[in-house]
Amino acid sequence: MSLTFIIIILIIGLALITLEIVVLPGGIAGVFGLLLIGFGTWQTYLNYGPHAGSIVLAGSIIVCVAMLVILLKSRTWNKFSLEAESDSKVNQIDQASINVGARGVTIARLAPTGKALIDGEQVEVHAVNKFIDPDRPIEVIAVEGYRIDVKEIDDEREF
Repeated sequence: MSLTFIIIILIIGLALITLEIVVLPGGIAGVFGLLLIGFGTWQTYLNYGPHAGSIVLAGSIIVCVAMLVILLKSRTWNKFSLEAESDSKVNQIDQASINVGARGVTIARLAPTGKALIDGEQVEVHAVNKFIDPDRPIEVIAVEGYRIDVKEIDDEREF
């Protein structure tokens, strides 16, 4: 096996390990990368002797460790991390304020979950039987903990 082919195998193995660390979770690319590096090292031992094989083995280990350190210390992870904070919260409602039978109007489309204005309070509601467009009258049919189930009604009066 030629030296060029062995170098290509080692580079592909290192690239697969890099992809595993940075992009492709799951272990498959990393395993194939390790197998390619092992195969390239084995072929070096067979074709070029123990001295060259040991150099390739040590070099592969050093390059893998250096690559891992560089990737972990660089700002590469900032590109993949979520920096936005979520300020949403569960319906903070008084259980006595919204009861079954209360009526309101949708603020956003319920598909099937969205916002509605019920008894002057903006809350997250869940449409039980279909999607409901914005500015449609609704009625509360169930309140279970923080979940408010609603259905569309035909009443056109203002809320």
